[in-house]
Amino acid sequence: MAVMKKNPQQVTERRLADAWAELQNHSSQGHTLEADAYRLAFADPEFLLRRETRGIRFQLEMLKPDLDQTEQGIENTVVVFGSARFPDPETAQAALNKARTSGDEVALNLAQRHIRNAHYYDQARLFARLVADFSSHRRLEERLFICTGGGPGIMEAANRGAHEMGAPNVGLNIALPHEQSGNRFITPTLSFKFHYFALRKMHFMMRAKALVAFPGGFGTLDELFEVITLVQTGKSKPVPIVLFGSDYWKRLFNFEVLIEEGAISPDDLKLITYVDTPEDAWEAIRAFYSL
Repeated sequence: MAVMKKNPQQVTERRLADAWAELQNHSSQGHTLEADAYRLAFADPEFLLRRETRGIRFQLEMLKPDLDQTEQGIENTVVVFGSARFPDPETAQAALNKARTSGDEVALNLAQRHIRNAHYYDQARLFARLVADFSSHRRLEERLFICTGGGPGIMEAANRGAHEMGAPNVGLNIALPHEQSGNRFITPTLSFKFHYFALRKMHFMMRAKALVAFPGGFGTLDELFEVITLVQTGKSKPVPIVLFGSDYWKRLFNFEVLIEEGAISPDDLKLITYVDTPEDAWEAIRAFYSL
């Protein structure tokens, strides 16, 4: 199937969108997209995906979410991190019931662990509702919007809490080898997908007025320590960094060792606050900004 050539002088925004749709349809049918020297450079996927044009792709991933959020009035966010593997309580209970019926010991142990961690889903959901309720009574420029990594688990819970309150909320998803899409509670016009982790993490911080980290794995730790490092070194403005689930975080990290070895100063620990309830998490943010 040949790709239709268009006169560059006559291309409008609508025709450019049609050209992209045609290219996508061509690829979806299993046909290889072949280079076309006459195709407009910015409508040429082979050209844009070359190693030499990586810098352009960086700029595009920087600009698209920034412009879209600005146009929709999203200027201040509360970023929620946490495990993608912690299910909602209903799903966890259904899995437990199934495991008990099957008699599968491995499945039963896994289901019991999910039950234990599912309460974090509910707490992230309730926290987001508190943020959304506060913002519903404020002028647009004073509102705080929930922003997550856009995936399942804790991220879904936070998006869900905001969605249930009728509040716009943001999802910054990432393309992974095992494809995942944005969870269903993200505001559709604020659901973004990234290729580069670095650009995604930059967008987390660009509008962040607070970070709340629920228990999570490597991805959560990566994002958490990036924020702590930026604030500690003065590369980013001070923001409240809230660790939800004090037992989890204190078992995972013994920050006192860093002080004993001189790797950080005692004052560095003032950058983080431990909480165990949605109300305390929200109060930590309110106290920081005297809201």
